[in-house]
Amino acid sequence: MPPDSGSRSRRVRATEIAQLLADLPTFATAPLYRRRHLRWGATDAEVAMELPGDDQLLEAQYRSTRAITIGAPPEAVWPWLVQVGCGRAGYYSHDLLDNLGRPSATTIRPEWQDLVVGQWVPMAPSTPTERTAFVVAAFDVHRWLLWSKPDSTWVWLLTPTAGGGTRLITRIHAARNWRSAPLDALLGLFLMEFGDFAMLRKMLRGIKSRAETTTAG
Repeated sequence: MPPDSGSRSRRVRATEIAQLLADLPTFATAPLYRRRHLRWGATDAEVAMELPGDDQLLEAQYRSTRAITIGAPPEAVWPWLVQVGCGRAGYYSHDLLDNLGRPSATTIRPEWQDLVVGQWVPMAPSTPTERTAFVVAAFDVHRWLLWSKPDSTWVWLLTPTAGGGTRLITRIHAARNWRSAPLDALLGLFLMEFGDFAMLRKMLRGIKSRAETTTAG
């Protein structure tokens, strides 16, 4: 191990803690401006547009459409989405909460670039199950990617911009079954209403910075 690796790791961890602390007010107050953050960064047209997965979970109580403009083409953004997952590249968000404290990848990893329908997108370190992981439901390379599990869908749409960049749009549908799974419903309510916005906003920004840095390099 290089002599300075320990201090570098401590600096990275300190930065992660500082960023998480800075976002605590966003976590705590998200329900107060729910209507606005459910469409963070998205235009009226993007909120209204039909996306893959919209025909599922019609009873979903939670629906968000968020977006960001990235100064890199879709083919440069796509690999960052393909390798997402706990124990893989991470989620480019608050790693202390969703990647076991391990920093999310800052490079494209070839071993995580194979993409097939039905493969797991882990959200926890345990063995993936329908409750703890999404699966790749469908995709169109460089255009859109749909993840799903029984109670939620998560889709990504990549649209080229006139300037050679990408408009990255993401939509989440989440349903809660209070009758048959009240504890799961309560946990889902807490996670989505308080945690989703801060985590996803940081993820979008993390993808943006990585794709733009890679393209510039």
